[in-house]
Amino acid sequence: MKPHRHWVPEGATVIGLQDLPCRVQARVVGLRAALNSDEREVALRLLEIGFLRDEPVQVMAHGSPGRDPLAVRVGRSTFALRRHEAALVEVQVLDGVTPVRP
Repeated sequence: MKPHRHWVPEGATVIGLQDLPCRVQARVVGLRAALNSDEREVALRLLEIGFLRDEPVQVMAHGSPGRDPLAVRVGRSTFALRRHEAALVEVQVLDGVTPVRP
């Protein structure tokens, strides 16, 4: 599966969903290219449940220990994703916050 890219304004912060801090508003830019059949299956599931280009997305909460899984709201639905699943989703931060990797 090829990554679904979208034009992103110069200087926009694009990160993996797993690095998006809680309650920071973002939008889906696309999916990272799957490296193997397992990732392709996950990417297909992500598309099917609504991780489509330009959809609003927020991390609502992190599990513990290890911040896994993540409670993620995409559109009007909320899902639990493992960090490795969320890493396939590329997002653009909308509210000017520069995320810092933990």
